[in-house]
Amino acid sequence: MATPTPTPSIPSTAAAGGISFTMPPQTAAASYYKIAPSSPITFGWNMTSVIATPTHLTIMAICTSNGNTYPIGPASLSGTIDGQATQVVWDPWAYEQQQGAVPLAAAEYTIRITDERGPGAGILGGYLTPYTGTKFSLYRPQQYTPLESWTCPGCSSATLSMAAMRPASIALFATCLIVVLSGFNLLRRAI
Repeated sequence: MATPTPTPSIPSTAAAGGISFTMPPQTAAASYYKIAPSSPITFGWNMTSVIATPTHLTIMAICTSNGNTYPIGPASLSGTIDGQATQVVWDPWAYEQQQGAVPLAAAEYTIRITDERGPGAGILGGYLTPYTGTKFSLYRPQQYTPLESWTCPGCSSATLSMAAMRPASIALFATCLIVVLSGFNLLRRAI
């Protein structure tokens, strides 16, 4: 017979528990990670004011462009890890190789972390409040193309020559304008 887990005594004045991300640092403007073999991502956090330790955490990546939700975790389709964990290593490429995995989009994602109470859990003193705050982006690296064989998609030689001429024509117009105004000023003084 299993021994029940004791419920902690939580004071009525206890603050709601939260998460503060440490990896990627929250000072970073944007974090970009590639979807490629042997390119795992480490996410790390600290929990604050959590008195009732969660039995497990569920970590998901929510794609901001298509709304799909992807589990984050070590080779898992559930995204569930131990409740006392303060980091998780995720390999997006390995995730996509699993049977039943939904392919990842090259897009921006928001991380959601919840305890066993789920994403709809209310704010309760001493318990972990569902977290959604850290953003990151995934991209797929492209194959190297030598400069000699590269072509600009959507570009034509006429567009490129007009774009190159634009700064020259502006400079020529400005020079002519300065010459005319300077000459006019000299003529005005002579009279």
